[in-house]
Amino acid sequence: MKQNAKIYIAGHRGMVGSAIRRALQERGFDNIVVRTSSELDLRNQQAVADFFEAEKPEYVFLAAAKVGGIVANNTYRADFIYENLMIEANIIHQAYVHGVTKLMFLGSSCIYPKLAPQPLQESALLTGPLEPTNEPYAIAKIAGIKLCEAYRDQYGCNFISVMPTNLYGYGDNYDLHHSHVLPALIRKFHEAKESNSPTVEAWGTGSPRREFLFADDLADACLFLMESYNGRDLINIGTGEDLTIKALTELVAQTVGFTGEIVWDSSKPDGTPRKLMDVTNLHALGWKHRVELPEGVTLAYQDFLQHQVVYSA
Repeated sequence: MKQNAKIYIAGHRGMVGSAIRRALQERGFDNIVVRTSSELDLRNQQAVADFFEAEKPEYVFLAAAKVGGIVANNTYRADFIYENLMIEANIIHQAYVHGVTKLMFLGSSCIYPKLAPQPLQESALLTGPLEPTNEPYAIAKIAGIKLCEAYRDQYGCNFISVMPTNLYGYGDNYDLHHSHVLPALIRKFHEAKESNSPTVEAWGTGSPRREFLFADDLADACLFLMESYNGRDLINIGTGEDLTIKALTELVAQTVGFTGEIVWDSSKPDGTPRKLMDVTNLHALGWKHRVELPEGVTLAYQDFLQHQVVYSA
């Protein structure tokens, strides 16, 4: 990408989109196009067509999506499949219509079958049933991958797909009811420390293993792949390393400075025993993560402290 290339980031205010924007700006890209959801409804076909006609971006990072935790995914099933299908279909089609040089579609690790062998290889896609609670969201994301493949096959479009692992970092969602495990732990331990609570309850046994990638590392990988990868096959983005939820919980408690007792409620569900991405293909291309988890959790907690009034609203 040339420094003055016009780059559109769909979803620039989310954790991923904002990380991509920072990464581009740090590298001197200054012709970045963004729109808030109030300025451009990506579910509206005509509005997206008008936007592409007016702006004609050369590169597109498709990081916009309707996202949520297990409860939201399972409750608003129609919203999650409809809105995500509309967003990606509108953007991918207009990228073709207006001759976008290259588009990157960001998916989610939930696209893989619930019982796929670990670590999750790209070839596992569509080899088994999905996790039922977030099946509508996963199907929408799979459709995005297949859209990119289809426009490549029929029209020769250079549209690529990447699948990030669990993410955390600057601008994360710290809502205790709707956030993911790592930001929820940061907030939970911070509030326990502030209130001098002697204990913090954690769900399950702590035995499941999970992988976590700092969002700014994801952005770095996205730029690397935008510059160097033009293949049809999707690419996993992760660290290739995991740890138990128990180890994660203890790391967060230590980082926050909580010195009380962690009480495990084993009556609560553990979820999938392991969820780790196979990043062999990504490493073979020459990219590896930089931010290790202890450093990343420290950076995330510092960000939480700076913005906790906003995050806890």
